[in-house]
Amino acid sequence: MLILKSKPSTQHPTPNTKKMTTQQLIDQIKNKKSFLCVGLDVDLNKIPQHLLALEDPIFEFNKAIIDATHDLAVSYKPNTAFYEAYGIKGWQSLEKTINYINENHPDIFTIADAKRGDIGNTSSMYAKAFFEDLNFDSITVAPYMGKDSVEPFLAFENKHTIMLALTSNEGAFDFQTLNVDGTELYKQVLETSKNWKNSENLMYVVGATKAEYFTEIRKIVPDSFLLVPGVGAQGGSLSEVCKYGMNANVGLLINSSRAIIYASNGTDFAEKAREEALKMQHEMEEILK
Repeated sequence: MLILKSKPSTQHPTPNTKKMTTQQLIDQIKNKKSFLCVGLDVDLNKIPQHLLALEDPIFEFNKAIIDATHDLAVSYKPNTAFYEAYGIKGWQSLEKTINYINENHPDIFTIADAKRGDIGNTSSMYAKAFFEDLNFDSITVAPYMGKDSVEPFLAFENKHTIMLALTSNEGAFDFQTLNVDGTELYKQVLETSKNWKNSENLMYVVGATKAEYFTEIRKIVPDSFLLVPGVGAQGGSLSEVCKYGMNANVGLLINSSRAIIYASNGTDFAEKAREEALKMQHEMEEILK
């Protein structure tokens, strides 16, 4: 069994002042000619073995990926499950990672992929944990419990709530596309969420493997940003997503995790990650032309 070697973080938390408006995100996309989001889903069984001898291999892996790709990516998205799986040491690695991004690349949009959602007072605590303590710009949430489970996240000024709308997994068809009173459920979720308090802070998760649905989604939320997983390892097509999902401000954050961060498991892992990120950025630049 792999043992994560770590000591309590000695880094001071980043001051809880970072706020990012949608316009700042749009400006960054224009400046970098990219709408790439890199998923930091760190599995100790997949990272290069030489890192395991270090005090905090998860953070060192993330730091190298960030250093190699920060000029190509507009967003980083740690999936919190990959940190929570290692207990307090994993959580400390997550804290160090978000602090490193905020301190060195404050223009980059950060996403806590936590998929939270609970009754109001619990959601308020989740929001406080990720927006105030860890100082993420956004968090993914599940809308199944309705508006009082989502509005506590929306209450934070210049923080963004990314709601699951139509996901890329096979099980999405179990509920999300069911016809309810003549309309697919995911469409009802989108329509309903537009009436929630501070809904201008909403973004939505729409899987790249559902590219044919983007036209209908854009009829409901034409101006919202969509976080799009599933390009790359899951087989989603970037060109198809952009064809049907892009709006006047781009309105897309295309996430790639495994295809970039695990491009190599050798000592050249960061260089290979950059090569993969650069390929995506070049493709995005051509689309933006």
